[in-house]
Amino acid sequence: MSRANRPLAGIVVLDFGQVYQGPYATMLMAKAGADIIKIEPPQGEPLRRRAPPGKSTTFPIAMLNGNKRAITLNLKDERGRELLFRMVGKGDVLLENFAPGVMDRLGVGWSVLHELNPRLVYASGSGYGLSGPDRDNLAMDLTIQAVSGLISTTGFPDGPPVKAGPAIVDFLSGIHLYAATVTALFERERTGVGRLVEVAMEEAAYATLTSPLQAYFETGKVPPRTGNSSHGRSPLGVYPTNDGYVALNVAVEAHWHNLLKAMGREELRDDPRFLTNADRVAHMAETDAAIAAWTRTLGKMEIFAIAKRHRIPLAPVREVDEVMHDPHMHERGMLEWIEHDELGSVVVPNSPLRFHGADKVPTTPSPKLGQHNAEIYGGWLGLSADEIAELQRDGVI
Repeated sequence: MSRANRPLAGIVVLDFGQVYQGPYATMLMAKAGADIIKIEPPQGEPLRRRAPPGKSTTFPIAMLNGNKRAITLNLKDERGRELLFRMVGKGDVLLENFAPGVMDRLGVGWSVLHELNPRLVYASGSGYGLSGPDRDNLAMDLTIQAVSGLISTTGFPDGPPVKAGPAIVDFLSGIHLYAATVTALFERERTGVGRLVEVAMEEAAYATLTSPLQAYFETGKVPPRTGNSSHGRSPLGVYPTNDGYVALNVAVEAHWHNLLKAMGREELRDDPRFLTNADRVAHMAETDAAIAAWTRTLGKMEIFAIAKRHRIPLAPVREVDEVMHDPHMHERGMLEWIEHDELGSVVVPNSPLRFHGADKVPTTPSPKLGQHNAEIYGGWLGLSADEIAELQRDGVI
């Protein structure tokens, strides 16, 4: 049978990912054509266990776990471990984002599985990494935002540090975990051997500090929080409109001149307070006041339309419902409506990775817990219906 025209077609991934980091990495793989087998304990992964009474799934499960097959497996049972060993012998990747050492203590860590299948790529996501003095620190998105410096740099100078609204480090590290896995698969094409790859959330976040680190490098002092403005550029910020806010980032002088024209304030072009970026940074309050006086008179979409005509880097500050219904992303297929058997009509994302010329992976809704037990354990591993029933009765699957 010919292989589908998709980058990861034929790659089988044993997916122990949970919550956001791991499932997002394997969602990207699924949308690139990989066969993802989502493996959960019999009671389900943590996101399933957050389901409201009477439900067996959650919206995040639906967002991040479409195009996967789902099975249950109890690794604390010897028979469960034996089933995993059989799947590892047939698989290409095992991905997990448990705390460091969990898989080793269960007897199914990298060293054991590599012996069983030297071609296996073993991908591990964790908070602080598999080594080092902080290895065993508990890690959640919020705590990694804190320890990585993200929270200290967010907020206004006269207020407390503020966390990012989204679970930014979970998804940032999930992208890195995808990249590490696919890089190792590429290497395996040349060497025939898989390897252990890992991503630490703390380390994945570090490069995002480039701007505040630049300010520290230049001054030798920890820069204060800047709210919606910048240490070194002006105008850059969020400005009020008569129905919300817009965000503006003037990166080059041409943008500033275009903005003045759009505002009908071209006389400010020769004002010594605003001649250069350095002048505007020195007179940031006056610069922002001049812009806000204009933005307050118009709606955010009106200003957005004006900015597009004048080639100004500006966008409306949108609420999540506005983003979910974005016509551009729906037209491009990044967002789509699907029917979910528990949640009804929902919008789910596709992968932002575009492989031009590849066959599209049609979206399938997230599976129920253990939905594909018979298909995987019977059709793939060759167990009989009686054997599967016995494993289920005994809590092995």
